Amino acid sequence: MSSSTDSPIKRVAYIAVAIGLVALVSGSTAKLIRSDDKEASSGKLEALWDERKETTAAEVEIEVKAPQPSTTPERAIRNEELWDELKDPISIVPKGVPSSFADLAENVSPAVVNIQVIVTNTNRFAVPPQYRDFGGFPFESPGNGFGGESRGDGTGFVISSSGYIVTNGHVIDGASKIEVELLNGKKYDAQIIGIDEKTDIALIKVDVDAPLQTIPLGDSDQVRPGEWVVAIGNAMSLEHSVTAGIVSAKHRYLSRGSYDDFIQTDAAINPGNSGGPLINLAGEVIGINTAINPQANTIGFAVPINMAKQVLPQLHATGYVKRSWLGVEIRELTQIMKEETGSDHGALVRQVLPATPALRAGIQRGDVIVTFDGQRVEGHRQLPAIVSSAPMDRQIAVVIIRDKEPTQIEVTLTAMEEPETQYSRRGSSLEPAPEPAATLEVYGLDAQDMTPELAEQLELDDDNGVIVTRVMLNSAAAIAGLQRGDVILEVEGGEVNSRNQLNTSLDEAGDGAVLLVRREHATLYIPIKRAG
Repeated sequence: MSSSTDSPIKRVAYIAVAIGLVALVSGSTAKLIRSDDKEASSGKLEALWDERKETTAAEVEIEVKAPQPSTTPERAIRNEELWDELKDPISIVPKGVPSSFADLAENVSPAVVNIQVIVTNTNRFAVPPQYRDFGGFPFESPGNGFGGESRGDGTGFVISSSGYIVTNGHVIDGASKIEVELLNGKKYDAQIIGIDEKTDIALIKVDVDAPLQTIPLGDSDQVRPGEWVVAIGNAMSLEHSVTAGIVSAKHRYLSRGSYDDFIQTDAAINPGNSGGPLINLAGEVIGINTAINPQANTIGFAVPINMAKQVLPQLHATGYVKRSWLGVEIRELTQIMKEETGSDHGALVRQVLPATPALRAGIQRGDVIVTFDGQRVEGHRQLPAIVSSAPMDRQIAVVIIRDKEPTQIEVTLTAMEEPETQYSRRGSSLEPAPEPAATLEVYGLDAQDMTPELAEQLELDDDNGVIVTRVMLNSAAAIAGLQRGDVILEVEGGEVNSRNQLNTSLDEAGDGAVLLVRREHATLYIPIKRAG
């Protein structure tokens, strides 16, 4: 009985205690509210969010020396067991962080030029083959290539006070007129000095009555990812647009040719920026803005300026670039191949072409080229650039791995045989220099015999046909849509395998003919009519 009567009494006692606690808390809360009302009336917002208060060095030191006791259970996993923590963390402040790019842009902009071109009979193939699928170039416009005229924009930069300007080859290739505009609004007609299609570098010249401001060339080999860069150009026809970013990466390979070695940047690059400078904080050109990825945001690519330094002297002297040639087909050295060959770097020889320096030197299929002319070959993508810049007509030491043993051999390089599609620097015309045969001249084109070496360089399956090396502006060939680099296989159903045979076949065809042409990996029929 006593237990049953005690239970209600206890419950009443508990309720009384609870009421007392509530009253106590309510009184404290009222004081807090009144205090907060005073703070709110003074305009302070501490009640809404926490604001970091300033602390003195002494307070910080005290806090560090007297940390709060840890409540972590002993059996819990400590941070140090999952990741490393620095005992004395050091804040790394980026060197040369600019507060503004205004002074840099103001200093170099007078050396950056806008380039306006007029292209006759343009179509989607006006862009070099290695860049057609990548996008971001000024001449990728619809058209069938039969007649018509279009305009394009690009950028360049002055490297010589006498008027030499660097730009991309795809900006001015095929142009019937090139106009250069300076920052001060002065305009000049330009002529092509030379184009190197393999690197997409071009040199043009304007005749000036006063020295032009130039921009110095830097050293792209010293550039590191993370460094600040500035791009200036004719972006989307908006002249002298300035954008800034960093170097995102180096040695980017875009599968567009044997000489891919791009600098990647997140500085905004748009159509019209092609040919413009990528500049470091010292005001030096470290790259030539060349390509963008239209499916991504701020992913642009620039040709390293050191590559241009190798090309420009030859363009200036002869209008074209002569490269050394070894004569091998190479491939990547995979991990399995590394284990089989015993080499952790180099380029694997897949095939040795006949009648080549490599064959004469004794290089064999399956060899791994690890050193060439004293330079270490890290991978297969690096070898073409090393070989092309090596001297000709003298013995060069090449170290190969054969049967897991290093062997040094001597090789004498020869000049790479290429289509004669280059420009003569001594002429004032935009036209290439070679003199065509009589009938070919009537049609406004010239051609060159196909060879196994050319077929290999053009990635063709065979060496049939003749390669078009010249198409004159406004000619019958241009109106028909023929382009430099086309391979003519047939004339009126008859095969042609030499320049002389092409000339004879066109002469016998009378007023016109139907040509079977191979363009990249496709074949097409092109009707052509004799001029006049």
